[in-house]
Amino acid sequence: MAVHLGVILTDAQRKILWVNDDFTIITGYTLSEVIGQKPSLLQGRDTDANSIKRLRKALESQVPFKDEIINYRKNGEEYLCKLVIHPIFNDDKQLVNFIAFEIDGNQTDEKLVPLMNLEERYRTSSLRGEDGAVLFYRLKTLILDEQLFLDANLSLKTLADRLNTNTKYLSQVVNFHAGQNLQVFINQFRIKEAKEKMLDNSFANLTLYGVAMKCGFKNKSTFYKVFKQQTGLTPLEFIKLKQQAQAGASS
Repeated sequence: MAVHLGVILTDAQRKILWVNDDFTIITGYTLSEVIGQKPSLLQGRDTDANSIKRLRKALESQVPFKDEIINYRKNGEEYLCKLVIHPIFNDDKQLVNFIAFEIDGNQTDEKLVPLMNLEERYRTSSLRGEDGAVLFYRLKTLILDEQLFLDANLSLKTLADRLNTNTKYLSQVVNFHAGQNLQVFINQFRIKEAKEKMLDNSFANLTLYGVAMKCGFKNKSTFYKVFKQQTGLTPLEFIKLKQQAQAGASS
């Protein structure tokens, strides 16, 4: 059986900034559905009030802690959530984030998940720990906020320098948290942008290669190859399919 470890990163006010794919597998909620909300959205009718009080007290104390609580999936099914939560402080010792590692206690033996051991020193020992998750969140935020993926010359070193880390560690973090290398990770944003531009009439004067260049691709063959890998369609097939769908909707 696969072991799923949900990771939740919140700000100091406990509002969700990022969750990993295992969180979605466990709870049914995607990042877009929970971002900006508090993890308490998972609580429900049979969530024990004493458990809630313990969690709130530990969070307010800003200390690492371990507990379990009855939570609810998106479909309404309850499950035993076993969790470990760590506060994260900046160099001035100010609280900036909380990071939680969670498993479904009904399906996973916590002995199989080292991160459920509260005593383990994650900051210095593990990519699966808080530093790796925070770095991955910072990377994704930087790439999207500044639209760095539009730069065809964007490199691992450039990103590592911007994030004050080294290339080896950043590469490992991306591989672990995204399940793919940095180039594939960045190309996802480029393809998303390309799809939007290909359907935008304001870019109708551009060739497909012209669109590709505006989205961070250096050459036509790479664009076609990556597009087909990620969508299962060629760019022309994608456009035709969307046009047919729009025609059907309007008829």
